[in-house]
Amino acid sequence: MKRSKFPEAKSYRDRHGRTRWRYRPKMARGFTRDLGTDFGSDEFKRRYAEAEAEFRGRRKAGAGADRTIPGSLSDLVASYYKSPEWRSISESTKRTYRGPIEKLRKRHGDKAITHLERKHVMAILAEKADTPAAANNLRKRLAQLLDHAIALDWIKSNPARLVKPYRIEGGGYHAWDEGEIARFFEVYEPGTLAHRAVTLMLYTGAARVDAVKLGPWNIKGDRIEYRRQKTIRSNGVKVSIPIHPDLAEVLADLPKDQPFLATAYGQPRSPDGLGNAMRDWCDKAGLSTCSSHGLRKACARRLAEAGASAHEIMSITGHKTLAEVQRYTETATREGLADSAMGKLIARPNREQTVVNLPERFATKSAQYIDNKGK
Repeated sequence: MKRSKFPEAKSYRDRHGRTRWRYRPKMARGFTRDLGTDFGSDEFKRRYAEAEAEFRGRRKAGAGADRTIPGSLSDLVASYYKSPEWRSISESTKRTYRGPIEKLRKRHGDKAITHLERKHVMAILAEKADTPAAANNLRKRLAQLLDHAIALDWIKSNPARLVKPYRIEGGGYHAWDEGEIARFFEVYEPGTLAHRAVTLMLYTGAARVDAVKLGPWNIKGDRIEYRRQKTIRSNGVKVSIPIHPDLAEVLADLPKDQPFLATAYGQPRSPDGLGNAMRDWCDKAGLSTCSSHGLRKACARRLAEAGASAHEIMSITGHKTLAEVQRYTETATREGLADSAMGKLIARPNREQTVVNLPERFATKSAQYIDNKGK
């Protein structure tokens, strides 16, 4: 079979050393479709015809604003939205991811993925240098997209993963301290929605997206049980928490047919709605650095200060890895360990004589010093 019949078919070696073929037109680098390993076979011809038809269809789509250039970032985003990876993500996470992805698509959507290099990724992230957390979030999303491009065989390596994240001063979201919690409860008394929301999140460690869905149906005996929305599509982490007496008192007289944080009309409240309300409540209480997510960190901090292990804290917060919990509780555990370590040092009755493996020259001088001191 002559190659001239399939001018856009290009061969390459896969990771197993086998020769494979792909449809890759010269005029649109980045647009590729797999043609298999058997050049000229019926299956090869079918795939080639489909790829050619798809490519021509895209070119004929016109020069309108919605036109997608084959092999471009916009083309990659459209493909990613159809991928198993994207479909496995919860709807709330999709909304979070889609924000930075669509902004990136709007600004760079017409650019070819095959031309993207490390220096280009650095330039894109540098535009958000004043907000390092946002830059790092964009880096994560771009890395996911480019991993998908590798799966499509558009590129061989991921330049976003070669770029270091920005250093962020502090520990991210501020964890409420005990003074801030007390201040909030001074301003918002029992019976108010604000008091109920903070109590619920403080004693469950629930994220906003989970807190707004909690209701009487989650109470099983003397426990609150739910699955985190972030992982629910993969039958994710089940959280089962004994109900703290303070929380039990707040929930005791609520309606049995609506969420704990329902709207005035008894309807479920949205996560963004709760976040906006929390922002207003905190601002009015003079707590400008506090947020709903900070309550989740405060719950973990309290548990760490009470001596709970990382695995015990994970069972409350629903985190999947120890690293996540350690980021939440690092300050509390470091202070506790420092207190414990210094206490052990102070408590040693004769620190000089209990030193082991003392070098001979120091041991000799130490002994002489002790003898001279005794004379």
